[in-house]
Amino acid sequence: MTNIKLIVSDLDGTLLDSNHNLPPNFWEIEQQLFDNNIVLAIATGRQFYNIIEVFDRIKDRIVFLAENGNFAYYKGNELFVNPLVREDANEFVKIGRTVKDAFVILCGKNAAYVESTNERFLSEARKYYSRLEIVNDLTQVDDAILKVTLCDFNHVPTNSYLYFKSFENDYKIAISGTVWLDITGFNANKGVAVMNIQKLWNIAADDTMVFGDFLNDYEMMQTAKYSYAMKNAHPEIIRISNFITQFDNNNGGVTDVISQEIISKL
Repeated sequence: MTNIKLIVSDLDGTLLDSNHNLPPNFWEIEQQLFDNNIVLAIATGRQFYNIIEVFDRIKDRIVFLAENGNFAYYKGNELFVNPLVREDANEFVKIGRTVKDAFVILCGKNAAYVESTNERFLSEARKYYSRLEIVNDLTQVDDAILKVTLCDFNHVPTNSYLYFKSFENDYKIAISGTVWLDITGFNANKGVAVMNIQKLWNIAADDTMVFGDFLNDYEMMQTAKYSYAMKNAHPEIIRISNFITQFDNNNGGVTDVISQEIISKL
């Protein structure tokens, strides 16, 4: 794998452990990747302003693919943005308001917006959205909308997902975690984002390594020859990936593969 030029990793359930911490050896490994001109990208459903806090010390040398790939940022520059049509976003908000035990987040370019003041919901949302504003009406927010998300405490597959399943021919409806449902444009996902980065850097799929664990990583896993499902990944992600990590996210599964398959051979 000495030909690897691009490594892309999801965050939650993948690079981060269950307490949202990076592996202890991450910084050492990142330095070696940087020294050998290997591009590192973070592809996550999280808000850009949230993930840049995690990687503040190296924010000027890695690629950020935030909001499931809808917002790409590198070295102070916005690479691309894939907003939803505002009328469509408003329709999803109105439907989301009717889902029992679920709360809507309107994910904008400048901030994330919510209507609810429910403390359980806000506590969960603030783990992933550093810029979070409470507003009176989500349909009146003045911002480019990248994604509509539902935080669903009543089992996403049998609750909120069913409200939006009929939109799957035209939009990407992704179960992205145990309590999360993400709605984006049909061609706005992590896979499209990775392919855009490959095109910008002229990097082939054969020279790309990706890591993921959940269904919002599905398209991304198909963009690389070296696609690694986490040991703890959803069964469908394991099925479509070419490899499985030896260790799960709580035991440095991502950095173990990079260390063994790339760093040790440089």
